[in-house]
Amino acid sequence: MISLKKSAAARRTPGATRIRGVQPGDLEQVVEIDAGITGLRKAAYWGEILRRYGGARQQRFFLVADRGGRIEGYVVGDVRDWEFGSPPCGWVFGVGVRPDARLSGIATQLLDAICDGFRRLGVSTVRTLLARDNPLVLSFFRSQGMMAAPFIPLEKNLD
Repeated sequence: MISLKKSAAARRTPGATRIRGVQPGDLEQVVEIDAGITGLRKAAYWGEILRRYGGARQQRFFLVADRGGRIEGYVVGDVRDWEFGSPPCGWVFGVGVRPDARLSGIATQLLDAICDGFRRLGVSTVRTLLARDNPLVLSFFRSQGMMAAPFIPLEKNLD
């Protein structure tokens, strides 16, 4: 489980949001948040993510923002080594916040916590991929100081 910096922990007050490792009992709320964002209920997918990323894992993180037992958001990522010729770096591949909790700093807290975990593993770069037509997510990551990376994703339709 990731521990927060002392300064963040010291600022916690009762009822404040706490960033912590996911627990099996959180999964239904994570599925609900994701379904609210994507319009798809993917319980089996999230069950597999919990299996692979939940618990204390050396290079994998699945964190939630817990406010009094209500999960307000989540972030999932890991450290990848030398894929596509890239030195080890952190990858964020899932982040979501309840729509009614947006603009409250939850996603920033989640991203900060996972980046702290990456730093503890000796990583100095974090990356993500996102759809070009998703201005909300693009705006969030840009507001966090992320910019275009030296890699270009390519794809081919196999149908």
